[in-house]
Amino acid sequence: MLATAPDGILLVDKPQGISSHRVVSIARRRLGLKKIGHAGTLDPMATGLLLLGAGPSTRLLTHLVGLGKTYTATIRLGIGTDSDDADGTPTSVTGVLDADVSEDAIERAVAAQRGVIDQVPSTVSAIKVDGRRAYDLARKGEEVVLRSRTVTVSRFDVTGRTDHTITVDGTEVTVVDLDVVVDCSSGTYVRALARDVGAALGTGAHLVALRRTAVGPFDVTDAVDLEDDDVDVAGALQRPADVARRLFDVVTLDAAAAKDLTDGKRVAADHPDSDGPVAAIAGGGDRLVGLVSVRRGLLRVITNFPAPSVPGPSAGTDA
Repeated sequence: MLATAPDGILLVDKPQGISSHRVVSIARRRLGLKKIGHAGTLDPMATGLLLLGAGPSTRLLTHLVGLGKTYTATIRLGIGTDSDDADGTPTSVTGVLDADVSEDAIERAVAAQRGVIDQVPSTVSAIKVDGRRAYDLARKGEEVVLRSRTVTVSRFDVTGRTDHTITVDGTEVTVVDLDVVVDCSSGTYVRALARDVGAALGTGAHLVALRRTAVGPFDVTDAVDLEDDDVDVAGALQRPADVARRLFDVVTLDAAAAKDLTDGKRVAADHPDSDGPVAAIAGGGDRLVGLVSVRRGLLRVITNFPAPSVPGPSAGTDA
């Protein structure tokens, strides 16, 4: 019996020091598949959960990008950098001895970043300015002015504190490291939260650690290490029907209705009107036929998903 081509959503625990693009390249090699995408990048310094789509499931990625995120991070007060993280060059080294970094003062600075806020993204970010990435412009010494954007930070809590002294360019500097946890909307920059807390305290600040622990209902504890040769990457793919059930309402189709929907016909269903997406699932719950809207008892396709196919020759790798 011939196996079907890889198709599904892969949860990956990205290690520190490699880019998200490199993770995609490794996944292509491990799966022998060219068509792989991701639902949002992580900086090389960061670790944690990346969602990859393989094969037809890349069509699901657009619906995963906007999911809320959870991060753990460490913010260092007393030093600011041009990238707002540890990969950048220090721009201010003030330390904390002349600032109020009491528990109350820190809570006020953190609390100001909770809720619906207007945030200016970090200059060294992937946002495009006139068709070019902001980080490319910044690294070439060009001035980068980014507009603020409205984001939601539903949780921003300090979970630990360490006061210590480090040496920067031969000078001892007293800093405070804050361990934090953040729940936020898509598009929020935790680096910018660190920068703005440091600005409020008058100390400067940057991230020294960042880990994404969850994206929507998906948790890093269920993710795989792509650099572990013992991991069955194909076996770790989550089926598109299972992923869709976690994200959307479901309408169940029999075989005839599934074929009609695949052929572009309108299909009747007992489901309340909805702009969607609603997951149309058939095959006893095994197959995602499409994402649909519902109007007056009729399904209208938003995104179709093809039936599983037998793989052709291996696409190799571009790693």
